[in-house]
Parts: sequence; C-alpha cells; structure tokens
Amino acid sequence: MSEVTVKKLAEDVGAPVDRLLKQIQAAGLKHTSETDVMSADEKQALLSFLKRSHGESDAEAKKITLKRKTTSTLKVAGMQGKTKTVNVEVRKKRTYVKRSEVSVDLEAEKQKQLEEEMARKKAEEASIQAEKERKEAEAKKLAEEQAKLAEAANKEKESAPAGERKHRTPEAAPKKAHVPAKDDAKKGHKKKGRSDHDDSESRHRREKAKSAGKGGRKGGFVSLTGEEESRHRKIRSKKKPKADREHQFEKPTEAQVHEVQVPESITVSELASRMNVKGTQVVKVLFGLGVMATINQTIDQETATLVVEEMGHTPTLIQDDAVETNIIDSIDYEGEEVTRAPVVSVMGHVDHGKTSLLDYIRRAKVAAGESGGITQHIGAYHVETGHGMISFLDTPGHAAFTAMRARGANSTDIVILVVAADDGVMPQTEEAVQHARSAGVPIIVAVNKIDKEAADPDRVKNELAAKDVIPEDWGGDVQFVEVSAHTGQGIDELLDAVLLQSELLELKAVPSAPAKGVVVEASLDKGRGAVSTVLIQNGTLRQGDVVIAGMFFGKVRAMLDENGQKVSEAGPSIPVEILGLNGTPDAGDDFIVVPDEKRAREVANFRQGKYRDVRFQRQQSAKLENLFQGMGQDEVKNLNIVLKTDVRGSLEALTAALAEIGNEEVQVKIVSSGVGGIAETDANLALATNAVIIGFNVRADAAAKKVIDAEGLDLRYYSVIYDIIDHIKKALTGMLAPEFREDIVGLAEVRDTFRSPRFGQVAGCMVTEGTIYRNKQIRVLRDNVVIFEGELESLRRFKDDVNEVRSGTECGIGVKNYDVKVGDKIEVFDSVRVERKL
Repeated sequence: MSEVTVKKLAEDVGAPVDRLLKQIQAAGLKHTSETDVMSADEKQALLSFLKRSHGESDAEAKKITLKRKTTSTLKVAGMQGKTKTVNVEVRKKRTYVKRSEVSVDLEAEKQKQLEEEMARKKAEEASIQAEKERKEAEAKKLAEEQAKLAEAANKEKESAPAGERKHRTPEAAPKKAHVPAKDDAKKGHKKKGRSDHDDSESRHRREKAKSAGKGGRKGGFVSLTGEEESRHRKIRSKKKPKADREHQFEKPTEAQVHEVQVPESITVSELASRMNVKGTQVVKVLFGLGVMATINQTIDQETATLVVEEMGHTPTLIQDDAVETNIIDSIDYEGEEVTRAPVVSVMGHVDHGKTSLLDYIRRAKVAAGESGGITQHIGAYHVETGHGMISFLDTPGHAAFTAMRARGANSTDIVILVVAADDGVMPQTEEAVQHARSAGVPIIVAVNKIDKEAADPDRVKNELAAKDVIPEDWGGDVQFVEVSAHTGQGIDELLDAVLLQSELLELKAVPSAPAKGVVVEASLDKGRGAVSTVLIQNGTLRQGDVVIAGMFFGKVRAMLDENGQKVSEAGPSIPVEILGLNGTPDAGDDFIVVPDEKRAREVANFRQGKYRDVRFQRQQSAKLENLFQGMGQDEVKNLNIVLKTDVRGSLEALTAALAEIGNEEVQVKIVSSGVGGIAETDANLALATNAVIIGFNVRADAAAKKVIDAEGLDLRYYSVIYDIIDHIKKALTGMLAPEFREDIVGLAEVRDTFRSPRFGQVAGCMVTEGTIYRNKQIRVLRDNVVIFEGELESLRRFKDDVNEVRSGTECGIGVKNYDVKVGDKIEVFDSVRVERKL
C-alpha cells in the first residue's frame, strides 16, 4: 500500500503532475511518466530533497508543537430577560522537547553557574588578603615612627643640665612655631587673635606631653595613644580628599560644533534643543537678524539655517517627508521574480453587462445583490479559470462614479471594455477609453449581447475606431471579442485574449518581498471595525504584518478572501479584506508593509498633519479669495447635509456628484461626512446646523433615532446613488428665488380727459388691444416712453363700474395719483411666476 503512482501522489499533495515530475528528476530519481510507481523510500528521498532545497534540515525533529482547539457554550442573560448562547473557543498550544537536549542544557547551565561562583569567591579572598597586608604594613610603619620620636625625646632630656631641667618654666621654654594639634585641626580651633593665656596653655600642654615621654611628633604635633591614633586614622580614611570632593566636569577648552538637521519648518525651542543651547540664546540671535519670535513660534528653513550658521554650527537641510521617504527607501523589494496573474478591470457604460459578464465567469450572482441592478462599489475577485488565475475589478458605470473608474484603470494591468452590441458607444464608454489611455493600460473590447436580434458588432467597431480604438483585423492593436454574458458565447476566447495580453506584458512579482499594493475599498463595520479591501501588487501579505495605508496604520489582525474565508497570507494579484487599521483609508491609497509599528505611526502622523495643513491652507485661500466677492450680492442659500455611506468609494462619488449640483444662488454644503452608521453625534450636528441626514446603505442606531424623532429631523435612506442626486436637485430647485415674467394683457388709448367731482380726473379711452382689467397693474406711456407705473382707481362703462373691458370698446379710466393727457397710452400687464430649474 505504500507504493503509489506519480499521478496519485500529485493528487494527494495538490500539485500539478508535470511540476512534480520535474522535482522527482531533480532529486535524482528515475521517474519520467505519471504512471511510474514510487516506493516509500523514494518518497522519503524526494521529501528530503525538497526540504534541503527550501533551506530546511531533513534531520529528525527535536521539538513537536501540538495545538488543540475546544469550543464550549455559555449562556448569558440578554435584554428583556432573554437568554443568549455564546460560543467560547479555547486554543491551547504545547511544545515537547527531547529529554536529552533539556538535560544537556540544564547541566551546562549548572556548570556555568558553579564556575562563576568559584571565580567570585576567589576574587573576594584576594581582596581581603590584600587589605590585611596593607593594614599590617601601615601599623608597622607607625610603630617605627613612634619609637624614633620617643628615642629623640629621651636624648634631649638627658643632654640638658639638671637644674635647668628642674626649674624650666613654660615661659622660659624655647619658642617654636605654633602648629595646631590634630584634635584642634579637626575641631576647627585655628583662629586669629587668640589671647596670650590660650597660647601659653598650648605651649604648656606640648611641654608636658614631651616630658611624659610618649613620643610626641616632630613639628609640635601632640603624641597620641595607640587607641586614639587608630580612631583618628579611621576618621581620616573616611574623609575624602579635597580633590575627590570637587566635581569632575571641566569647562570645554574650545567650542563644540554640532551638525544640526534643519527641516522645512521648526520651532525655536526645538532648534535650540538640537544645538544644545538655551532657547533665549536663539531668540537673541533672531532679534539680531531682525526676526521677532518667541521660543514657541515656528520659523522657516532659511531663517533656521542662518541662525545655525550664526551660532557656529553646521546646518543640514532635510525635507519634511524625510521620515516617509526613508522608510519607503529602506524596504527591500529585491528577490527572485516569478510570473504573476494579471489584474483586469471591467469597465463600460451602465447596463452594458459588465457585472453579468463577470458573473458568468465567476458562476455566482453578483448583479442581483447590487441595488437597482447597477454596481455602486469596486468589486474585487480572483478567479481560477481553466486558462490560469485572473483577478477582476468590476467598476461602476454610472456617471457619478468617474473617480472610481479612473482609480480602477490605474490599479490594473488590462482593461476589458464592455460595449453592448445593440447600444453602441455611450458617454461612459468614451470616458473609460480615456481613463485607460491616460493610465497606459492595454484595452480588450468585449462586444456584449451578441445574442440579441438588434446586435450590430460592426457599428461598435466603427464607433470605437472613430475614438482611435482600432481592431486588430483592421490593422490596429486592440483585440475585439464577441461575447454573450447570457449564453456564455465567446467567454473562453475572451479569457484567452486576456492571458495572451498578459504574456506580452511579462508581468513579474517578488513573492518573498514585503507586500505593497493599492486600497480598492474601505468601510467601517460595527462589529469588526475598519475593513479595507486591498489588492496586492507585489510581495506577500501575512497576518500580523504592520501596514501603512494612506493616513492610517495598524497590524493585520485577520485576512479574508472575497468569499469571506479566512486566509493567513496572500500573494501578488490577490485581493483580500484586512482588519486592524485604525481608520478607513481613501479608496485608491497605496499601502505598504513596514518593519515595525513605531515607524508606521510616525509616517501616518506625518501624513495626517500634512493633510490638515493642506486643508487649512485651502480653506484660508478660499476665504481670502471670496472675501469681497459676495459684497453687494444676495446671500447664497445652502442646503446643509450630513452624509454617511457604507464604503469610502461611495462617499467620494457622492461628495463629488453633490458638489456639482447648484448655481450662484443655491448650493449643497456637506457639513459632515463619513463611513459607517448614523450615530448620535451626527444627529446632534444635523440639529445644530439645520441639516438633512442622508444614509446611503447605512442606518441610524437607537441613540440617533431617539434624537431624530424627538427633534423632528429630516432623515432619508437611499440605496441607489442617482436617487439621492435627483432628490437633492429637486430640493435645490425649490430653494431658488421666484422669477416673474410680465405679460401685456391690454392697451387703451386716451381720447379725451374730463374731471369728475367724485373721481377726479377721468380719461375717456378706447381699448385697442386685449382686455383692460380693473385689478391689474398699469403703465402710462407717452411717446412710447414709460412715464408712470401704478394701478387703476376706477374702470367704468357708461355709468356702471365694470371689472374688465374688451378690445374695441370705449371706457372711462381713472388713474390713481396721476394726471394723463390726450394721446397717452395705458398699458395693462400681468406678472406670471415662472418655474426655475437647475
């Protein structure tokens, strides 16, 4: 049973037969066909060869690690008295090591400790013996000195005459230079201006000590007993010499010159710290240069360079992005290159069948899951086809997703341009061609819906040829493939065209290098936190790697493929979802793997600070430029919106689309935007700014709903992006100021004038055009020039008051607050409100 064929072995290990045969032949085994039989020894020889080729040892394992996973259930009390069952997973790992290795290690450790202990004891014994010898030498020397002093004192006593020795008084004793005794020196009794009594007593004590024959020291020092001398010697040994009591630092003999790194902007205090001087010194130098600055203010690179040179140091100019540049340059992407799978972006006009085409390839229903049947996110998938692995990016085709299509073109190797055979080239088709051309990516045209009766592939070729997309059979360099996402016609030919194009591109990657790539999409999940879909372009991404993505960083806690299955690593051209970043990066941001978390935090903080500075400068510039622009004009009406979406790509597309709506009178102002559900802070902000809350594929939580219901805020949920655009456009249209148009409804000519005691001046008129109405506004024209505008005071037909008089009829008209003349014309007009549109 241990003997198997090469084909069966390949199936067991999950490797292609041809590759396994190559490895068998490289191991020195004579097997050339998949039907050849391999014995147990030959399989062992092949395994040893593969281990050696991967740098592993084929020796017997010295350690064994066992992992065990157990799952138990725990019942906890939930809301409203309900019980909830929670699954608890416990993972255990234990490593077993051979006993021989452990015993050898313990024996070596014990031997090392024993040797160290013996060496320490020998050093202590040598130190004690040296100290003992030193003390004996000192005692011997002191005894010799005392004996000599005693002998000298005895000789002096014997040489003096008897009477002189007997009657000598302290006053008659020969005067010697006064040297204080050791006790006096210790107690600090050497003072100026002593009395004669104290001086005579000192001399008396010295003579008494000499006459006692106790060996007083030469020079006037008092002789001490052996016990006192020993005690004083101990005191002297404890007291440090004067030289030891002084500090050991010395003033530098010459100035220290430092090499100071000067960034593009730096605070005065930081610059002083880098030069090892006080901040006040730098401030003084700045004052001398004519710059009034405090230690907390920021100065530019040029000024900082002058200060460094003025203080005698050497400046080194560095850029602000030096941290970011250094960490990126330090990453090594060299290694053995292998062929990688192509990354293909599917682009085209909306509803031309992009997702359906990809759906047929993947054998999964993707379009059914998109609201309104259109793609609103960039979907990333990798497919194992019979022609090899291909990674696909499905980009939206709606007009609002221009940025997404541009990003998709920049992230891929090949663009499949889907054009419906019954519809032809549309605006988003032309836009996709422009994106692919600007990114320098080759195009493969998939003429879809070829199974329809109205299909006209030649029309598609003609229209694309007019856009400089020339088919191969017309002498161009673009492959055209007729396909049907419904029947599957031409799908194999399309995949062959993709793989042929990828072979021409010679796509390479280094799997052993740290991963780098691009962020395809990012979202905020309530249970998992920030979730980012990334496409790896080079290297291998592993769980636990530290990643920088745009302005955010973090350690990869988990990785999922497009089917939601956990994976531990992903190689080039593979899209995966990663968890662990401290925020949601923008779609299209680059991501890289860095060695440690500290450097990742530095780069992320620098990028966030740079983004804040740029945004602040842009805001200030806009304020300065528009400072006087609005003077004398009507105030612009703003529709405030709080916008929350499910992913970053949708947020970017919506923000760009809403910014284009409006004119000089009304416009959309997004007071807050973000990824994730609608929180209480969003509701409070909408309340403060009188804003409409819009949720795109997200919902409000319980706290937010409470505020919204209590305050009556306007909350709207959407799942299709163009519904938002249409509704916002209607709302802005309603905010436009009304516009009125004047329609002339009647014209009367004044034939005569007379005065009435009741009505004042009355003009006898003939209605020449239209109808004269009593309750409408009028203008009086003289020589076709408007001289008065007002209203009618009365309108009479014979003796009756009437509301209107038609053309060709005489009437009497009383003009309020104005006297008309014969020949004037009275024009009656009506103001009609005109509906305005954006």
